[in-house]
Amino acid sequence: QVQLVESGGGSVQAGGSLRLSCTISQYTDRTNFMGWFRQVSGKEREGVATISTTFGGTLYGDSVKGRFTISQDKSKHTVYLQMNSLLPEDTAMYYCAAGDMWELASTSRYRGQGTQVTVSS
Repeated sequence: QVQLVESGGGSVQAGGSLRLSCTISQYTDRTNFMGWFRQVSGKEREGVATISTTFGGTLYGDSVKGRFTISQDKSKHTVYLQMNSLLPEDTAMYYCAAGDMWELASTSRYRGQGTQVTVSS
C-alpha cells in the first residue's frame, strides 16, 4: 500500500521560508503526479503545487506562483516544496498527495497526515 510521510512544517514570520518534504513508499501507475494541497479549517482545499513524477513538469496554484517551488529526488522517493516570501494567508494544514491527475486537491488517491504551516505577521 502506498504511504506518504511529510515533514518540515512549522511557524515562521512573514517573509520567511520553509521547506516541506514528502516521501512516498513506492511508485505505482497511480502515482504519476505528486504534490501538495492545503486546507484551512472550514474552507475548501486549495491546490498548491504538483509535479509529474515521470516527466518532471510542474503546476502551481495562482496564489503561490513565483514564491513556491516544487521539486523531486526520485532516488529518495521524495518531493520537496520550497516556500519563500511566506504570507500570513499561507497559514494552513499542508497535505502531500499522489494520484494520476494534475489536480490533486480533489482527485488524489493517496495523501499524508498533513503538516501545519503557520505564518505570523
